[in-house]
Amino acid sequence: MADMAKAQKSTEAFRFFDNREKYLLFVTTCSEKWAVADRVGKEIKHIKPSQPALKVFDAGMGDASVLTLVMRELHCRHPTTPFLVVGKEISLEDVRLSLDKMADRFCEHPETVFVMSNLYYADASHLRPAREEEIARLNWYDVPLKGTTAHEFDEQIKALQPTLTEGWQTRVSEKTGNPHYVNPSVMVLYREDHKFLLDRVIPRRDDCVGDGPTCPGSYDLVMASQPYRARQPAAFKVNKILAPLARCLRKGGRMIVVQSTGRDPGMEIVNRIWPDEHPFETPAPLLVDELRKSLKNDGADFRFLENPSDGALFRYNLHAMPNELGSSIGTSTLLAAWNAAVYVAQIEDARLTEAMRQGDFLEVTADVLRKNGGLWFLDEAFVVHR
Repeated sequence: MADMAKAQKSTEAFRFFDNREKYLLFVTTCSEKWAVADRVGKEIKHIKPSQPALKVFDAGMGDASVLTLVMRELHCRHPTTPFLVVGKEISLEDVRLSLDKMADRFCEHPETVFVMSNLYYADASHLRPAREEEIARLNWYDVPLKGTTAHEFDEQIKALQPTLTEGWQTRVSEKTGNPHYVNPSVMVLYREDHKFLLDRVIPRRDDCVGDGPTCPGSYDLVMASQPYRARQPAAFKVNKILAPLARCLRKGGRMIVVQSTGRDPGMEIVNRIWPDEHPFETPAPLLVDELRKSLKNDGADFRFLENPSDGALFRYNLHAMPNELGSSIGTSTLLAAWNAAVYVAQIEDARLTEAMRQGDFLEVTADVLRKNGGLWFLDEAFVVHR
């Protein structure tokens, strides 16, 4: 009976964002990653790096699709500047996918230090757990990559799989269903032939634990794209995630926050199935107001930028050929569109299964696609400038 109750509780706590198949289908069939990276790129032109490196923090790295595109643009604008790029990610599969993209980055931009961590938002920017007992359990992996070619780097990165499996173990909270790390972990990768040049940039365990000179500290750019569950209240999103991230900006640094709006055909599909579904109840102005209150006593000058003409709203699309959206839409296109709509709205599997059992979800999806000439989604962004 105890096992049955535990299994039921685990099912109830299941989170749609952690379903790998749906996530990967969404990523490969929609242009969201391109659109977000393009929006982040608008902030890169304002960055003026200072010694010892241009520092970037990705709050929820995912599979590094956005981060890789941003790193390419950073190299284009700052081809010889050392980079310290820190990504927070708790998913082992996402960490693997992220590392798979990095061999080429080390080849094109040798002055790169790439760091991954599974720490909580408030801790990950400094690579230091808040609690003393977790500091003692901190896994710290220092990985100097030998060679000069992407192939050599890729071979060494592939060999890290057992280490990743050890360091990125998770457990599921019975209370919330959220994944938590078993042990806090940090992995630091850089080119061995550039170690001398990057000496002041490469984070070291003792410095991070003791707030030494190589502790990452403050950042030039913080990316926070969909870093929280849509249905969480504004106070939680700000106090647990956005305020700690804003505080880790250096003077002149910029944090860009991106989230879904629900004002698009994707939400039209969802509301045709679930008329009372309203997952996006913390629009950007509400979050900005809450964030302003949270930061007002920090003694730092934060400015909040929400200029609609500078990308406060932007859209991305489902990839589909024009001839696929005629009178007869292919099943694969309909399934991809349905998956994207319910993925963005974060519909739980239990309700999703019931809706698909009733059988009219594909007809609804086809109707919305024909009506709108395709499927697109509208994101919103705001910037915090220190």
